[in-house]
Amino acid sequence: MISVSLISLGCAKNLVDSEIMVGHLRKAGMNVIPEAAKADVVIVNTCSFLQSSKEESINTILEAHQNRGMRKRRKEQKLIVAGCMAQRYAKELPDALPEVDAYLGLDQITKVASIIEEIYEKERAKNAASETFVTPRSSYIPDYDTPRFRLTPRHYAYVKIAEGCNHPCTFCVIPRIRGRHRSRTVESVVAEARRLVAEGVREINLISQDTTFFGMDTWAQRPNPRTPVDSARGSALTTLIRELQAIPGDFWIRLLYTHPAHWSDELIRTIGECTKVARYIDMPLQHISDHMLGAMQRETNSAYIRDLVQRIRAGVPGIALRTAFIVGFPGETAADVDELCEFISETKFERLGVFRYSQEEGTRSAKMKGQITAKQKESRWHRTMALQKEIASEVSRSFVGRTLRVLVEEPGVARGEADAPDIDGRVYVPKTLPVGEFAEVKITGYHDYDLLALPPGEKPAKFKTAKQAQ
Repeated sequence: MISVSLISLGCAKNLVDSEIMVGHLRKAGMNVIPEAAKADVVIVNTCSFLQSSKEESINTILEAHQNRGMRKRRKEQKLIVAGCMAQRYAKELPDALPEVDAYLGLDQITKVASIIEEIYEKERAKNAASETFVTPRSSYIPDYDTPRFRLTPRHYAYVKIAEGCNHPCTFCVIPRIRGRHRSRTVESVVAEARRLVAEGVREINLISQDTTFFGMDTWAQRPNPRTPVDSARGSALTTLIRELQAIPGDFWIRLLYTHPAHWSDELIRTIGECTKVARYIDMPLQHISDHMLGAMQRETNSAYIRDLVQRIRAGVPGIALRTAFIVGFPGETAADVDELCEFISETKFERLGVFRYSQEEGTRSAKMKGQITAKQKESRWHRTMALQKEIASEVSRSFVGRTLRVLVEEPGVARGEADAPDIDGRVYVPKTLPVGEFAEVKITGYHDYDLLALPPGEKPAKFKTAKQAQ
């Protein structure tokens, strides 16, 4: 029996691809193990969105190669590189990293088992040169019955509702790597969610490159193409949300990676009416300056964004808004940064991250004039993050004395509706609360982005939280 170890890098969308590969390996009768040193085959599922992620991917590949050199049976272990980097640099990588036995593109993740068998066949035929299995343009999308083995804890899961992206953002290479946007059907997503809930999943995280574009790629197939866009916009996503809401069970539905250009009053109303949807929205805005939004080709403007934030907060009371901004984009001025900081101060986002602009090859922004120095980027990043840290403390302080429903992640650690997995803050609770289940707790204190909590009526002297024990 062939044993395989898989190393998954990058975002949750990449993790789903890893889960699909593991599912197909197990279906083919291969043994998937966590210890790379003991495996016959090591797969590195790579990310190449930013320069830092490319460096991490390359370092992981080289480390895997070096480690297999320490094994007694060195020649028998195979090294496969899959994912975004393999897709993006399909022509360059075989020459740059000849140590790798094979490269898998995004459309080949369901063929991983047969490709491994093919590698061994070619070795037996003494034709073991590095080989690339990558189609030029990715078009694959998983379905509800796609073999998959979840790598997340049993109580939460990621559900990829679409793949690819149609947006023209000048800083991004995702459309070139992942291809055009393509949505699953509502029925397919609901079928997968039903199975997950039946397995005991307490949180379903809907993900894609652009969650709010879900179903819009099928507008051309509408029964009446003359239907006004405003009434059609968001209808597929709102239909999906309402059907997920109707699934029996106690669970959260979380929306991640929503693009501001595709929000509608219908979507806001649907979220407000559906009690299982976590009061949390992930909506990367990237900037607020019209100058920068235009240069980034974000298909929005400052006035639209400000109005949208107000409409979401009015339509969904208690909503926690997570966003992300980029500082140091080519041509960004001191006035643009001032406007961004003023917007952050006024809006007081419950959750916020800031990225230093990365000059990525293959993007239009990489060739723009007015590239910002690393020192300036760092200064602007520190300024915006220091501002958000103050706001985060205010937000955390506002929770003290309130009772929250949390999902216990591990002994002593939980998350509230305002906290997505691996991204946001934590709620430190007694270690006696059962992992993977919901609990009601009263917030007793905070520390920057994290909260301290007790079951209602319990006194602090009776226990130490994981945070307090540190």
